[in-house]
Parts: sequence; structure tokens; C-alpha cells
Amino acid sequence: MDARQLWLRFEPYHDVTYFTPESRAATDALGCKGGWMGYFGMRAAPLGAASPELVEAVFYNFAPRMVRRALPDAWEVATPAEFLRARLEGVDGALRRLLGEGGVDAPEVAEAASLAREAALAAPPGGRPLAAANRALDWPEQPHLALWHACTILREARGDGHVAALVAAGIGPCQALALYAREHSLDPAYMRAARGWTVEEWEEVADLPGDLPSVEEATDRAAAAPWEALGETGTTRFVELMTPLALRIAAANEAMRVNPMALDPVRELAVPGWNT
Repeated sequence: MDARQLWLRFEPYHDVTYFTPESRAATDALGCKGGWMGYFGMRAAPLGAASPELVEAVFYNFAPRMVRRALPDAWEVATPAEFLRARLEGVDGALRRLLGEGGVDAPEVAEAASLAREAALAAPPGGRPLAAANRALDWPEQPHLALWHACTILREARGDGHVAALVAAGIGPCQALALYAREHSLDPAYMRAARGWTVEEWEEVADLPGDLPSVEEATDRAAAAPWEALGETGTTRFVELMTPLALRIAAANEAMRVNPMALDPVRELAVPGWNT
């Protein structure tokens, strides 16, 4: 199974981190001014009280002005440690709602957590700042949260590798979004708004060439190590366990309807006989 198909299994589980009512409630309780301050605070918190410049660099495709509306002000609202506690609280609440109390306690979740942890710890941290920062955090004890933590490390490791591939290909942040929107028939206005770019900035790069398929191939190669370490048997079992979880979460999470990643797990992972 290719790396994109594996990504489709763990990305929906990770995405409850930011785009659920529980996540928004947790950061609102901290005193965040809007959902994006909560997003940048929670995602950047493993790095410590990161500067806007650092976050612009490692998140890559957000316009600097969008980052600077949230940072460094977020660190005046709450410490990185408080953001980390809030994101875990939001994740726990979201997963309990989306999977049900019986779902989070299912033995399949514990088995998936064990496999995902093995894979995540095999992701090389070198050159992967967000993955390395998340890996350095304490692992949650509850299996459904340990699974989320492993998925987060795997997701950020893949993302770090993708940024490296874009830089190597000479494709800038706004240009990458414009190319991706064109390739996946995404609305440019939606993509600009989702990442904070102006019409003028978009038009400057909209017609620039760029070989995104080659970037995706490089991203997949860079993301292969965890699955090579897990082996064919372990990877196959991980897919079996994560597919119904990804489908259930994607079907119930409104953020999965439209997103800048063109991610549609319900369509791409649907299997005969599956239902929510």
C-alpha cells in the first residue's frame, strides 16, 4: 500500500486536534481570540513559545500576516504547556463523541495504538522539527489518546518531509497552494482565505510552473521509513484497524467536508458493507 493510502488512514484521526467543537471550546476557555489563534497555539506549542518567524517557516504555506495575527499574542493568553493540555482535552472530548465511549475503549483501538506507536518511533526526527517536537512530549496513557499522539507524529513527519520536498523543488508557499488548487480543482478564493494570501499575492504565482507529482513522490519516499520498520504484516493490520476509525471520524466531522488538503476519506476509503 502506498504512503498516501496510509496517510488517509491516520490524517482524519489527527485532524480532530484542531477542527472540532471540542477543540474550539478548549482554546476559547484559555482566552484565545478566534479559532486560528487556538490552531496556531496548539500546533506550535510543542516547539515552545515559538516566534512568528519560526512558525511561518515550519508551517510553510500560511501567509505571514495570518500567523502574526495569532503569534506571539497567543503566548500572552496561555503558555505552551497550557495549550498542550487544552489540545489533549479537546482531542479526548472529540474522540469520545465521534467514536462513542465504547469505541474509544475498544481493544482494536489499543492494538492500533501499539502499532502506530511503533511506526511513529521509527520516523527519523532529523530535519523534521514538528515531528521531533511532538515526539519529545510525554505519551498519553489512554490508548485512544496514545493512538492520536502517534498519528500526530506520523502526520507532522510527513508534513515536514513535504516542506523539504517543496523547498528542494523551488516551490514557494503561496505557489504550492496555487498549484495544488489547480491540480485538484479547488476554489482559489477558498484556498486563499484558508491560508491568508491576498488576490495579488496569488496572481503573482498562479501561473508559475511546478512539478507537484514529483514533490508528492519525494514526500512519499521520505515518509516510508515508519512502514518499512513496521513491516508488511504490521502495516496491513494497521490499515485494517484504522480504516473504520478514519471513515467514522470523517463521516461525522464537518471539517472533512471541505478542506485545503482535498482530503475526502469517505469517498477514497469507502469499503463494501461499511456504514456509520
